[in-house]
Amino acid sequence: MDLEAAVVLETPDFQQNEYEAACRREMEAIWSALSRSHADADRALIDQAFATAELYHRPQRRTSGEPYIFHPLAVARIVAELGMTSSVVAAALLHDTVEDTAYTLDQVEADFSADIANMVDGVTKLDKSLYGDMAKAETIRKIIVSMFHDLRVIVIKLADRLHNMRTIESLRHEKRNRIAKETLDIYAPLAHRLGVNTIKWELEDLSFSTLQPKIYQQLVQQVASEQPAREANLQEIIPVVVAALHERGITAQVTGRPKHYYSIYQKMVVRGRDFTDIYDLLGIRIILEPPDPLDTNSCYMALATVHALWLPMPGRFKDYIVNPKFSTYQSLHTTVIGPHGKPIEFQIRTREMHHNAEYGVAAHWRYKARGKDGKRSNQPDPMEMLWVKRLSQWQAEEDDPSVFLDNLTADLRSQEVMVFSPKSEPYFLPVGSTPVDYAYVVHTEVGHRCIGARINGRLTRLDTPLVDGDVCEILTTKVADAGPSRDWLEFVKSPRARQKISQFFSKERRDIAADAGKDAIAKQLRHAGLALQRILTLPYLTAVADKLHLADITSLYVAVGNHRVGAQKVVELLIALEGGAETAAEESYEDRLMPEQGHSSHETATSHSGVLVAGDGDVMVKLARCCTPVPGDDIIGFVTRSSGVSVHRRDCRNVADLLTTPDRIVPVTWAKAPAASYLVTLKVEGLDRVGLLADVSAALSEGKVSIVSAQVHVGKDRTWQMTMSFDIPDPHFLESVIRRVRTVPEVTAVHRVNA
Repeated sequence: MDLEAAVVLETPDFQQNEYEAACRREMEAIWSALSRSHADADRALIDQAFATAELYHRPQRRTSGEPYIFHPLAVARIVAELGMTSSVVAAALLHDTVEDTAYTLDQVEADFSADIANMVDGVTKLDKSLYGDMAKAETIRKIIVSMFHDLRVIVIKLADRLHNMRTIESLRHEKRNRIAKETLDIYAPLAHRLGVNTIKWELEDLSFSTLQPKIYQQLVQQVASEQPAREANLQEIIPVVVAALHERGITAQVTGRPKHYYSIYQKMVVRGRDFTDIYDLLGIRIILEPPDPLDTNSCYMALATVHALWLPMPGRFKDYIVNPKFSTYQSLHTTVIGPHGKPIEFQIRTREMHHNAEYGVAAHWRYKARGKDGKRSNQPDPMEMLWVKRLSQWQAEEDDPSVFLDNLTADLRSQEVMVFSPKSEPYFLPVGSTPVDYAYVVHTEVGHRCIGARINGRLTRLDTPLVDGDVCEILTTKVADAGPSRDWLEFVKSPRARQKISQFFSKERRDIAADAGKDAIAKQLRHAGLALQRILTLPYLTAVADKLHLADITSLYVAVGNHRVGAQKVVELLIALEGGAETAAEESYEDRLMPEQGHSSHETATSHSGVLVAGDGDVMVKLARCCTPVPGDDIIGFVTRSSGVSVHRRDCRNVADLLTTPDRIVPVTWAKAPAASYLVTLKVEGLDRVGLLADVSAALSEGKVSIVSAQVHVGKDRTWQMTMSFDIPDPHFLESVIRRVRTVPEVTAVHRVNA
């Protein structure tokens, strides 16, 4: 998305011939870059994509006044220079058409292909976001999801952001700073993790120049003033290296390694060093050209050559060939004491590795040399990148976008060590991580159940720092209620481990508060003489939660348990929803008719109740849902204000309240002709186990029972309760159902619900 607004102007600022010439130059540059990487590039596809984008963007201008088409052209050129394929370049040319013009996604698919349409759709979805912290967090989550589905979408997005940063001057100051900060916090580190360093470095320097223009200009001047002396040093050292490599028969390109302004600034800030201390450190890159692009032996031969010339500095050697950074970056790093006692940093890699280092995941689609066996070179499959998989797992587990963004930002900025599982699977962790951090990377439950660890086969403390190459094995417990220790928060380093441990204890506190809140509301209802089953319904509780601006019923219970909302206040709102105190009191003794049962209220009362009222054969009758009487039960009748006679079992808990108004009690008896069916509510109790619900359901199904409603609750002590309602055609059938359910293993009790 072009961060400059697309403005429709009738009079172009560009003359037609200048406009056409500029478009031709960009298209030729795109084709030149594309054909260098892909001999089979599709020129017709690129021309068609440009013609379509130019047609639909023709009326539009950027805020700077230039034609809008220059933005997708620039994005496509960046993508082509990264080595992406013809279809990705075409998608880059079209990436703003669906969002900013009348061109539709269906047209993209019809005119081009489903693959190109999917890429355009992916970029469009990333751009449809509002501003603000939460919107930003959700946008980043979308990026991670898109990245896991198709990394090409992210490559286009990075190119889009790069061109926006190159042309950011026309935006107002506040917007420039916001975009630059977001780029520095998210997009540049993301490019770094994906190995696209050629974009990462430019994004950093452009953001730095926008956010700190005075410091940036000062560094530019200092670098320019020191450049002649630096070049002189390089001209002294490079010929020596080239000659030594030539003597060993090693073909290589040896160049000075440029230092980027933001990198210099970061080292000055983080390390507290002066500019001269940092800039005096020479960087030299050796790019080897072995006959076989897959051959890495030449890198180690070149390393031995450099170490034979100058003394290596202890602790400054890194082998990223054996242990690649972020799954894509491979190189040998070493620092030696060079001429005049000054340190020199060397990076040694093959041409193939250099492409990986510069283009990262984009190198997967770049033109690849082939090894002696004719197979493709060792470019990593981007979808197999451990970091990409790890982030996909994170975003799936974390519901809160802001928490996910915090974890991602911390992860992007951290240095890493690589450790291995006992099965030799690699895992990347922040420097200083412990076995506990490793356990949570493997799986949240492994972390929660961790009780010990072995590093390289030896038992060790859980707070022991892991180093590159360690093999870590986690010892876990099978105790059902196992959980982490609060002390772990004192030494874990990874944001994931810290988040999961904190979440565990937050959830524990939340569960306790929810239980307390639920009990408080129930106690208040009993104190008011109201039946819980009637009042504490899902619709009512949801309505109260909405009224109090709470997310859900659990949040309502938590708020009451934490004394942020009074139980009395909740009960007052529940009573108001029920129609007032008098109605609530009356209806706590009998339920209203349930239309969803499939019968009208009159039909239920007269035709299907199976109950006769003494002295009146035409009165409406219903069976109370609080105790669900069936033929054979001792029953009484209660005259309601609007629903005829409600029939209760004699042992119903609500009968004591009904008897306080004896003038409304009427004699009732069971009719000889039974009703078509009777609603019964049972409560099943047991000890929780895997498959218990399925076994109880199977027992009911075997008894030809159709469940109308059911609720299951599992307590912290593993007690299991299920309250279910179902219709039975014959009251004698109920006992056989109860006996059948009692035979299910781990079921401890089955009984009818009585209010």
